[in-house]
Amino acid sequence: MKINKPLICLSVSIAMMAAWPTVAQQKALVNTSESPYSKLKSVDIQDVTWTDGFWGERVKVNREKTVPFMWQLYHDADINHAARNFEIASGDIRGKHKGPSFHDGDFYKVFEAMASLYAISQDPELDRQMDEAITMIQKAQRADGYLHTPVLIEERWGTLGPEELQKQLGFEKYNMGHLMTAACVHYRATGKDNFMKVAKGVADFLYDFYKEASPELARNAICPSHYMGVTEMYRTLRDPKYLELSQNLIDIRGTTDDGTDDNQDRYPFRDQTEAMGHAVRANYLYAGVADLYAETGEQILLDNLNSIWDDVVFRKMYITGGCGALYDGVSPNGTSYNPIEVQKTHQSYGKPYQLPNAAAHNETCANIGNVLWNYRMLQITEDAKHADVMELNFFNSILSGISLEGTEFFYTNPLSARDDLPYTLRWPNIREGYISKSNCCAPNVARTMAQMSNYAYSVSEEGLLVNMYSSNNLKSRLWNGEEVELEQETEYPWDETINITFKKAPKEDFSLLLRIPEWCNESSLSINGQKSEIQTIPGQYASVKQNWKAGDKVTLELKMPVQYVESHPLVEETKNQIAVRRGPMVYCVESMDLPEGRNIDDLMISLDQKLTPEKIDINGVSMMGLKGQAYYRNDGNWDKKLYRTVGDEELESAPVTLIPYFAWANRGQGEMAVWLPFKK
Repeated sequence: MKINKPLICLSVSIAMMAAWPTVAQQKALVNTSESPYSKLKSVDIQDVTWTDGFWGERVKVNREKTVPFMWQLYHDADINHAARNFEIASGDIRGKHKGPSFHDGDFYKVFEAMASLYAISQDPELDRQMDEAITMIQKAQRADGYLHTPVLIEERWGTLGPEELQKQLGFEKYNMGHLMTAACVHYRATGKDNFMKVAKGVADFLYDFYKEASPELARNAICPSHYMGVTEMYRTLRDPKYLELSQNLIDIRGTTDDGTDDNQDRYPFRDQTEAMGHAVRANYLYAGVADLYAETGEQILLDNLNSIWDDVVFRKMYITGGCGALYDGVSPNGTSYNPIEVQKTHQSYGKPYQLPNAAAHNETCANIGNVLWNYRMLQITEDAKHADVMELNFFNSILSGISLEGTEFFYTNPLSARDDLPYTLRWPNIREGYISKSNCCAPNVARTMAQMSNYAYSVSEEGLLVNMYSSNNLKSRLWNGEEVELEQETEYPWDETINITFKKAPKEDFSLLLRIPEWCNESSLSINGQKSEIQTIPGQYASVKQNWKAGDKVTLELKMPVQYVESHPLVEETKNQIAVRRGPMVYCVESMDLPEGRNIDDLMISLDQKLTPEKIDINGVSMMGLKGQAYYRNDGNWDKKLYRTVGDEELESAPVTLIPYFAWANRGQGEMAVWLPFKK
């Protein structure tokens, strides 16, 4: 047996702990309450309670099914070795590390989901389970604060070997980042410092490491969740060395000779103006940079983030909000005609307007990263366009990553699925309970759904911003600390009407700022039954300032006609096709909704015969479908033909049903398409 020094859990002095800020002041998911360059503050995690309606239903499934399923899965060593790896690293069990090197981080995501649920429910069983997990994690932590089970298992048992050990180093900072974020949420939700002590050890280790690390060692930190984690540690503990570390993470990035566009470190961030490379890594990086800007106000950081945002939203993002078009590709930046010097990318942003459908990657984690980034951009800019992107992702490219039952998941989110592809996709078009090749997305969806309430509202010096619409109760405080309570009632996104009733309001005037979605070309606002003359402009917040009283009622009407959407002509794969949208929902056609004997390729949408919203049921879940008449072609036989002469086709009219994109693949395997040919 290999003998090592004992792995001792790092302790924090009582005097240091006593100096930590009080939990009562810091209960938001992302705490910008003292960030000098943030225009918005979050409401506390527990301030919003979903009652019924769309998100009430989805969050209930997450709470009752998804998170318990995840907790059990990550403790089942026959399927998933994440919890077992901690036990091996601590010395409780002898064994080998199994699973990907980012297993630790996935376990921390499950933990963060539980902490977020606990903030609202105060469920003692969740508290007990979290304490159990913390004890297990504490025992594995090294005396200097280091915590990454592949390395710790190698140090204790010598089971990986030097070559494999070097490979494992890549995701250690990713794991640490998710640990720090989870610890901040746990600290704010429970008031306990047991996990924060572990996180402080990790943050202190990173501070010392990066103070001495060469750029070559620093660039080993792929998928930089620690950029967000370190800044949140600074916001939680107010220790200036963590802000120094956050700054250093940006300064040291891109200063090696062998950096890659895939990892966004071929050159320094301050020289980057376009999105490139691995989409999860990119979006996590951009979110972390936004966090740093909120603390330092360094203008070049915001300028570059704005430029990159334009590049993503106007040239590289799918209509569903999905990010990362390519399974594999070649970077369009800094490449050479010499094949040896060409930089490969994977799971990545591609060239501008390069947006394939059947082979779209759109990893669920990248889409979640898009929300993490845009939420932070919303806080520092107060620009509604960022909330629009958040909403687009929530309803489409994130929710598609999880089944309606809440226990099966997608890694990729394509916009087309075919039965007759002459090649096998690396990631199947069937959701799985455990994605053995990479299960990172499933716990990420679980924590995102658990935290939905924290995205619903923001607070500014002007008043209260309503970012998301769904039935809920809010009990929170304004910027000046005064209490506000309101009730939101709506069947949005299926229905156009949103009612907001004040239950408690401050004595002084303040503004209620209502987001008018970018897609909504016609809207109206009424206060206590009287139509308001306040402008409601798409893509902006409508500000209603007055002396609010308990019982005051605001009604917002957001008209939701069925919209036919075309893409930029440079998006070659969707040329002469349309997508169908109603409100924030993108729709698709699934083969099981077509007439018998018809397939996706036969279908042509008729622009003359309008689609009508109609309630449908998929696996017991009620939602709004779109029904009408469409044209169907008789395509004939394409066997051993790549091209053929166009002939006169007789088109037949027959019914068609479109379903929300997020709900596809819940009724078995079949074909699906978002983009469809059309006939006027």
